[in-house]
Amino acid sequence: MTAYEAVVLDVDGTIVRGEELLPGVIDGLRALEAAGCSRLLFSNNPTRGPAHYREKLIPHGIDIDPEAVLTSATVSAEYLAATHPDERVFLVGDGRLEAILEDAAVELTSDPDAAEVVLGSFDREFSFKTLWESLRALEDAIPFYGTDPDVTIPVDEGEIPGTGAILAAMEAVAGREPDAILGKPSSIAATAARDRLDADPANTLVVGDRLNTDIALGNRAGMETALVLTGVTDRAALASSSIEPDHVLESLAAVDTLL
Repeated sequence: MTAYEAVVLDVDGTIVRGEELLPGVIDGLRALEAAGCSRLLFSNNPTRGPAHYREKLIPHGIDIDPEAVLTSATVSAEYLAATHPDERVFLVGDGRLEAILEDAAVELTSDPDAAEVVLGSFDREFSFKTLWESLRALEDAIPFYGTDPDVTIPVDEGEIPGTGAILAAMEAVAGREPDAILGKPSSIAATAARDRLDADPANTLVVGDRLNTDIALGNRAGMETALVLTGVTDRAALASSSIEPDHVLESLAAVDTLL
């Protein structure tokens, strides 16, 4: 057992599924609090910011500080504002992501021919026209980023296509992959999590349901990892994956076995 200083918690598939709180979550959060772990929620949802998750979890009796929440949207906004100031960003993404980018003073353009940077993300309105415009924007060798690699998103009804599916289409027509993914499991996301927690990575636990994002993030950052089986990964998928967590838990409720 490790005396963890901090924990990075995924949200969808770990704490909630859609609007429903997953069983045992309150017990797991209480165990982490009793162990003295500082807490960071990190969602790869590219359409939401910290305030949304605070509002979403309060009705379930979970009160979180917005400063203790990261999303792929906020990490992307912070990164673009810092590394591409005053450069015009062509966004393939949701209107809520657009608002988060604008709040961070990222300059956006709807003209693909004026783009100096391209950001691909989840977009419910993704169409042939959108794909054609992204191809035009990417004809020049300008920076190309994705908010996250999640091919699907869990919702109450099952799963819907996510950013990864849209990026695959953009990659296919442009003939190039994104220069970087900005959300989990990137080194950019790992740095953002470490900076927000200010804890020793070796004494930090990452808990999530996706091997290729949550567990890969922890492995990359030198943190201990725990896969929960309440989301998209089951034991069969785990057995066939090259990404290995340090621990496997049936749910967040079982985190007390690690404390």
